[in-house]
Amino acid sequence: MNEETLLYRQVHPGWIRDGIATSQAFRPTPKDIGMLSVHDGDRIAAAAAWECYVAQGMESFGVLAVTKGECERLGLKVIPDPLPESPEHVLIDFTGLNRNRTRQVARLMARMATARGWLFRSLETP
Repeated sequence: MNEETLLYRQVHPGWIRDGIATSQAFRPTPKDIGMLSVHDGDRIAAAAAWECYVAQGMESFGVLAVTKGECERLGLKVIPDPLPESPEHVLIDFTGLNRNRTRQVARLMARMATARGWLFRSLETP
């Protein structure tokens, strides 16, 4: 990975308002324990990342991305975390941030990703 590597984030349909992803798409949930799951865009295409994700029985409206460099400029570490079912899996580490900073950073990431646009959308999504 380098600074320009795209980190693909799957966006759950519940995180969409008026066709736009909310900041929740980039905010770790309690089960994530401060680590946001993404895919390494140097190792997998956005469509293939989506297919891998939904093949595991999860829902995704589509794929947005931030870069490794954008994450690092926001003070977040990007950690490779290969899994047997997804060797391209990566974690974005929010653990050093308090709740308010996590929300701020997630909003900024959502704006950056939205400006970049959808890299893949399911044909089944509205």
